[in-house]
Amino acid sequence: MPTETAVDSLETMTAETARTEHADLSERIAEADRLYHQEDAPEITDAEYDALRRRLEQIEARFPDLAGTGAASASVGAKPSEKFAKVRHAVPMLSLGNAFADEEVAEFVARVRRFLNRPEAEPLAFTAEPKIDGLSLALRYEDGRLVTAATRGDGEVGEDVTANARTVADIPQQLAGADVPRVCEVRGEVYLGHADFAAINARQAAAGKALFANPRNAAAGSLRQLDPEITRSRPLKFFAYAWGEVVPAFEGTQHGVLERFRAWGLPVNDRTRLCADAEAMIAHYRSIEAERADLGYDIDGVVYKVDDLALQRRLGFVSRSPRWALAHKFAAQKALTVVEDIEINVGRTGSLNPLAKLRPVTVGGVVVSNATLHNEGYVQGVGGDGEPIRDGRDIRVGDTVVVQRAGDVIPKVMDVVLEKRPADSKPYEFPTRCPACESRAVREINPRTGKPDAVRRCTGGLICPAQGVERLKHFVSRNGFDLEGFGQTYIEVLFEAGLVRQPADLFRLEFEPLKAAIVARREALSAERRAEGVPAPKKPTKKKGEEEDKAIKNLLASVEDRRSLPLNRVLFALGIPEIGESTAKALAKRFPDMPALMDGVAAAARDQAGPAWIELSALPRIGPTTRDRLLEVGYPRAGGEAEAAEDEAAEAQPQGHVRLSVPQRAILLEHYGDEDAIAAGIARAAGQRPGDAYRHFADDGEIGPVATDSLIAFFAEPHNDTAVRALLDQVRTEPMAAPATATAFAGKTVVFTGSLEQMTRSEAKATAERLGAKVSGSVSAKTDLVVAGPGAGSKLKDAEKHGVEVISEAAWLALVASA
Repeated sequence: MPTETAVDSLETMTAETARTEHADLSERIAEADRLYHQEDAPEITDAEYDALRRRLEQIEARFPDLAGTGAASASVGAKPSEKFAKVRHAVPMLSLGNAFADEEVAEFVARVRRFLNRPEAEPLAFTAEPKIDGLSLALRYEDGRLVTAATRGDGEVGEDVTANARTVADIPQQLAGADVPRVCEVRGEVYLGHADFAAINARQAAAGKALFANPRNAAAGSLRQLDPEITRSRPLKFFAYAWGEVVPAFEGTQHGVLERFRAWGLPVNDRTRLCADAEAMIAHYRSIEAERADLGYDIDGVVYKVDDLALQRRLGFVSRSPRWALAHKFAAQKALTVVEDIEINVGRTGSLNPLAKLRPVTVGGVVVSNATLHNEGYVQGVGGDGEPIRDGRDIRVGDTVVVQRAGDVIPKVMDVVLEKRPADSKPYEFPTRCPACESRAVREINPRTGKPDAVRRCTGGLICPAQGVERLKHFVSRNGFDLEGFGQTYIEVLFEAGLVRQPADLFRLEFEPLKAAIVARREALSAERRAEGVPAPKKPTKKKGEEEDKAIKNLLASVEDRRSLPLNRVLFALGIPEIGESTAKALAKRFPDMPALMDGVAAAARDQAGPAWIELSALPRIGPTTRDRLLEVGYPRAGGEAEAAEDEAAEAQPQGHVRLSVPQRAILLEHYGDEDAIAAGIARAAGQRPGDAYRHFADDGEIGPVATDSLIAFFAEPHNDTAVRALLDQVRTEPMAAPATATAFAGKTVVFTGSLEQMTRSEAKATAERLGAKVSGSVSAKTDLVVAGPGAGSKLKDAEKHGVEVISEAAWLALVASA
């Protein structure tokens, strides 16, 4: 969260510290306003923005002299864009105060009553209406005819978008009714429905254009077009909920004016309700929150307003918001929605990954229609180790579920609302065949625990097309072979065309077949669009054709640039389960090239432990030291050696003796049956111990037995061995570059936090490691340096607590340049 940089408590904050933080917050809010209102490209979520605003207001309440001194203290929105003519609002378009908890709503009602001197017994009505997440728009009608439409802008001056607003079907050009005021500025929100948003993004994707992040951005971008015909092509909608200048002024109630709007032909949200007290307001908030997934458009909370217009005038305004209104915001990172289907995607390692297809809902500023269900155990409500999760509740099609999203993390289903489960729902049956290749899909038994894995996997290996495509995407990724220009779409095109089925095929590509595959895919897409009634894009011009040829040549050039690569990068690119970047580097330290590694893995496979040794090793309370002593000297029968204390670990043993605790002996008896069977089992295990070649991998702390077993299994599969040897006919593996030992960073521990603006996190990590530093994900007393970018949070606090040096990204780059 951006506000985590504000580490001082308000009680102990000095005036100087307050002034510094206030200035910083003010600048960040102003920049966020600019990106949101002018560029329609926000970089922080609404929740993060609200947190910045709240912190600013808290500081101003503690230090009143700071109020009004910053760029954001009383600001609303952002300055209007220079692309549009300006419209000055006759009545400023202000913002609303926010509430995030029920207690704040109750305090709002109490505050209004105190201001009006109204006792609890005296009625006081409020309207409660959904807070539409769109673009604010002011429509000025004179004698019932629309004359001007303007955006909020900075609250005082907005952008003239009249021509665009006239193309919105929901906005009447003429108000119908005998009681329409001579001047009436109607205010409301322009928005896009979920289905229309999805259709727009589909067209953007087909045209090769950038996708909109959410309906709000799409609506704002559509209304703020210089060409009204573009706005006309996008099905914008409008809800009216407020007003600015009205001559003669409205009298009566908020609810009454909304009914007049409706009678005049203006769309008004039908979920607006009259509420008598805070309890009724919160109840309506809960009701709307539960309906959120079914609305078909985005809302981010509920707005409460004092209903009586005379009381609104008495209450007036404070700073940038009215005293008589409050926005009760939803939790930004969670939402309720419905599971419409469960699909199975096959991952690059063969894992069958369940995906919930959701009724679209906005979570954390992003429209979510898919969410991970992790694995088979999670869907069933039981973990891979047999332990229940979510109180044993399974997930079914038709369930209402809680969806959570944190930052850029894939949304996930957190819980099931059982009381909303349909009466005819049935448990989801996980497939036992791979949906991509029909090979068996199994949950393997973990030999070390004897329990089924949480994940079901396809046994098809590289013959499975789903695994082949996903492995190839991983192969060309930045941290793999980093083949520039080969994105997800190109890999799918080449795979479907039969040009690339394994990594080596990428290095055999030629210009003409590659171009033919791309042209064929484009023509197939055009045919699909025509079948759907969507106009196909124009045929490429000569210039476009030349640009396409150049792009294809660049693809082939990037392949040629990768015919030699360090072993760790090649290993990681292969996508071997359990072989991530760190393990790949550990292996590359021990082997000069891929052939040497493959020889080492083959030797380790011959030296693998047998089932009797694995059986003994999997027993609880029989640790490695006790196991090895048992294998060395045999099983001590009861009565021979003195028993160890019941809870004493038998790790340190004198030469020629094994002392077992009572629980250890009980476990052996339970597993093997009797003392003769124990002795025989241990004797079998002693003859099946892993050999030196296996332990060379498995006993290495940077590799370990799990990665070792995965390497052996990977190269034991003939398809994989053949594919790797074919790749080695095309590329050469180099020794991994040794980290620098003579730099100032050698042996240092570095932590990166916040947003890095001049390099990616992967680039920063690679640079630090090249200079001999170790990159850590957390800050401790052993950390030597923290590099902090914008939005740095708790790690900055930890650095301060441990007295660790903190520098900016620019300072880091300067140090790197001088290293």
